[in-house]
Amino acid sequence: MYRLLIVDDEEIIADGLTEILGGLGLSGLDICKAYSGNEALGWLRSTRIDIVLSDIRMPGIGGLELLEMIRGNWPRCRIIFLTGYNDFDAVYKAIQSRGVRYLLKSEGYPKVVEAVKQAIRELEQELRADHLLKQANEQRNTLETLAQGDYFRHLLLGNTGDRDDIRAADFRKLKVPLDAARPVLPVIGHLVRSPAASHSYADRQATALAAKFIGDSYLRDKVKCVGIIDRFGDLLWLIQPDDAETFSLSDGELVRFLEGTLELILAACSESLGLEAAFVICQTPVHWGALPDVYDRLRQVQHDRVGDGANLVMTVPAESLTIGVQSRERTRFDKLELLAGHLEAGRREAFLSLLDELSSPILKRQPVDGHQAMELYGAVALVILSYVNRKQLHEHVAAAGLMRFDAHQAWKDGFAYLTRTADTLFALRRSGETRRATGAVAHIRTYIDEHLGEDLSLVNLARRFHFNPSYLSRLFKQEVGLNLSEYIEETRIRQAKALLAGEEWKIQEVGIRVGYDSPHSFTRFFKKMTGMTPQEYRESSRVAGR
Repeated sequence: MYRLLIVDDEEIIADGLTEILGGLGLSGLDICKAYSGNEALGWLRSTRIDIVLSDIRMPGIGGLELLEMIRGNWPRCRIIFLTGYNDFDAVYKAIQSRGVRYLLKSEGYPKVVEAVKQAIRELEQELRADHLLKQANEQRNTLETLAQGDYFRHLLLGNTGDRDDIRAADFRKLKVPLDAARPVLPVIGHLVRSPAASHSYADRQATALAAKFIGDSYLRDKVKCVGIIDRFGDLLWLIQPDDAETFSLSDGELVRFLEGTLELILAACSESLGLEAAFVICQTPVHWGALPDVYDRLRQVQHDRVGDGANLVMTVPAESLTIGVQSRERTRFDKLELLAGHLEAGRREAFLSLLDELSSPILKRQPVDGHQAMELYGAVALVILSYVNRKQLHEHVAAAGLMRFDAHQAWKDGFAYLTRTADTLFALRRSGETRRATGAVAHIRTYIDEHLGEDLSLVNLARRFHFNPSYLSRLFKQEVGLNLSEYIEETRIRQAKALLAGEEWKIQEVGIRVGYDSPHSFTRFFKKMTGMTPQEYRESSRVAGR
């Protein structure tokens, strides 16, 4: 999804451009508008903007001032300036920047439409894998990446100590571009669906590395970062701003940048790798000593996400990450640890395949080695029991029965029982995701119904309910069967009709109550939806009521 911001101090021009571009049906284009440079700054500081279509001369903050803000916050944004014949000096300054073009106001709407489409094509081109992977591979050597990954996976187990000087020496040796004494912002990325759903370790590793390299190429526009693949096969980025003097999240600028940039990374992974992912951002930087605990809690938040998580970017408020003492008992066998990772991450096919790989050699021997079978059964049962205990699923799975070796007539029956139990857990996870999605959308619908007169833009709703805009749009359509904008329009027109049928409110007041401060905009919206003006509808309602 791309976000277009239309800026013009003349309301009729901003509304007209919004209506024309919105009526083109351009897939995945979310349109925002602002009637002043100050209002545009509000959008640019609160969410990622991909294209800005702006008047170059406006009272107060003009187009060139906006250009400086855009370049500082969203360096990949495309800018299209609308100018008059007298704006040569301003245009000359503007076009020195990459990604800036200008149009004369006299050239008409077709030129504007073509310029917006061209900007979208340029943004899509940037998502192509070949360019991004080549650029990323030039910046980082794969062996260096893997070495850093081993170190940070060790750190996440709490095994590297908490001395800044020792950590700094390790960073220098491993060429880690982070400050060992400063706090770090963690971002976890779970690979939800991939075409390389092959159970091959090499395939999964290659896909995850490609996604990491793509992410690095976007994140390094503005931050210092290290990306690794954790022991569950998921992504983890550790992030610090480039400039030590600006390490402050009081205004959320770094988090806003990450939210918007991770959406671009999701789009690039989808376009280039056919890969879908879910990201969770910790809203507050943490010190290195606390990182293992924060990492564990972020993984728990990711597990409890709403819906299937595909293309989700979620920012977790610091207060929701209550840090406690985490148990870090590790299994003796790498494959059992991987089995636990598959169960935790919801990878059903990979779990069942690995379980079959572990059990088949034992079960195919005749007679079955009872000691080996008991050891493996007990280890797998403990993996499942641990998951059941942590997720509090005792009412669905008879946890006590998991350790009853003697409850099965043959070892084959015992492992079949473990398979059925795991299947039950995966089904519960899917139903929980669906239930949380239904509840979240019901809450959003209630909010819309009760706040029609307020700003119900996709960006603002997404921020209020802690989703990224593209994920909220897809989740709402999936649950309701309507686009979010269509639902809001239907709700507004239904409420407007009800208010117009009475005599309590003036037509202008009705428009304000359903979200239209401008009488002209309300009239145009109402006529588009009903074929009548608000006044005509009110008069027809009077006639019908006699």
